[in-house]
Amino acid sequence: MTKVNREIVVSEALDLLDEVGLDTVSTRRLAKRLGVEQPSLYWYFRTKKDLLAAMAEAAMAPHASARLPTPDDDWHDWFLDNTRSFRRTLLMRRDGARLHAGSTPTNDLDRIRRKMDFLISSGVPERDAQMAMLAAGRFTVGSVLEEQAEQADAGSDRPADMPVIDHESAFEAGLTLILDGLVHRTATLNVQ
Repeated sequence: MTKVNREIVVSEALDLLDEVGLDTVSTRRLAKRLGVEQPSLYWYFRTKKDLLAAMAEAAMAPHASARLPTPDDDWHDWFLDNTRSFRRTLLMRRDGARLHAGSTPTNDLDRIRRKMDFLISSGVPERDAQMAMLAAGRFTVGSVLEEQAEQADAGSDRPADMPVIDHESAFEAGLTLILDGLVHRTATLNVQ
């Protein structure tokens, strides 16, 4: 029997995710991969939902450890960089957007507060900062979800007249629209 701990279980679960995709990840497959009996996984995770939450948290580690903004940062550039970092992180794992969707970043709340405080101290109204971060996050998850779904279907027959989407360009265009809207709204509110 293989000696395991919580970190090994999560790491192996993420490797399994990359190999077979989210729909095929199961505690039975994971236990077999680890060389343990399936019930032993419940020592670390009471439910599959708990395991998926831990996987989502671990998968977001590159973004969660990215540099936080400093008072000297330009908020426009930071907003773009932060959202791009989120996208890159989601793309690092097969079905990364699906894994992340609906998860609650419980261990990232302090970082989220610091990001919000930075935007607010940069002159972005609090409600607009909240909505912009939410909109950018959901836009990013949706964009990556579409991109990863297309990658998963790459082997299927594609109609000859169907345009090929440059996902990165489409993402950048949408991100620019979100930022431009936030800049315009912030400038308008700060003038009044």
